[in-house]
Amino acid sequence: MIEITQPAKDAIRSAIANAGQPVAGLRLLVETGGRAGPTYGMLVERKADPADETLTFGDVTLLIDPETRPHLAGTKVDFVASVAGARFVFEKSIC
Repeated sequence: MIEITQPAKDAIRSAIANAGQPVAGLRLLVETGGRAGPTYGMLVERKADPADETLTFGDVTLLIDPETRPHLAGTKVDFVASVAGARFVFEKSIC
């Protein structure tokens, strides 16, 4: 369903560690529509919703709500750092 690269895992782990409060995981978000296609995002969550799908990659936990799940199928999450800054990159395979 979802692939998480090691740099992304490291960045997620860092975001959770720096949250300053207990965290259930990192929520993946997708907004559909618009001319540019889907917009992806993340949110540190203190508490998971019972309807969430929980994906665990070692010590990294991702939370995905039922409406978002179909939009993430085949997505690879990476973290890229360059002179322009650092950011998460979502790559959707088209099959």
